Amino acid sequence: MAADLFCQIAAGELTSEEVLRTDDVVAFLDHRPVFKGHVLVCPIGHVETLLDLPAECIEPLFAQVQRVAAALPVALGCQGTFVAVNNVVSQSVPHLHVHVVPRTKGDGLRGFFWPRTKYAAGEAADYAVRIRTALAECEQGA
Repeated sequence: MAADLFCQIAAGELTSEEVLRTDDVVAFLDHRPVFKGHVLVCPIGHVETLLDLPAECIEPLFAQVQRVAAALPVALGCQGTFVAVNNVVSQSVPHLHVHVVPRTKGDGLRGFFWPRTKYAAGEAADYAVRIRTALAECEQGA
């Protein structure tokens, strides 16, 4: 596979406003931020989706996501963060990346990422059963 933009950033072939780098992870400002200070945290090695991330890479990635989420209120004066991962749908670069977006109450981001819906009577229980069944099947197959 040809190197995607994030592989190129991780390799130092493309410049970015890098905020953090470890042996496993690179974090840099999103060039089209939801709010200024919006950071993308990516594994340095190519991993396309969260489902492709090896188990041993989860802690190194999310430890750095946690560090960035803790740093943004200190750095920017925001009240908190929104942390999200797109998995295939809305994933503009085919390289796993975690969005850490600074948030402040009243910033206007209500419903920005997901439209809200309601369950019909009994529908939530049905969805819960379906998901529990799939989780059990996945566990048996592991």
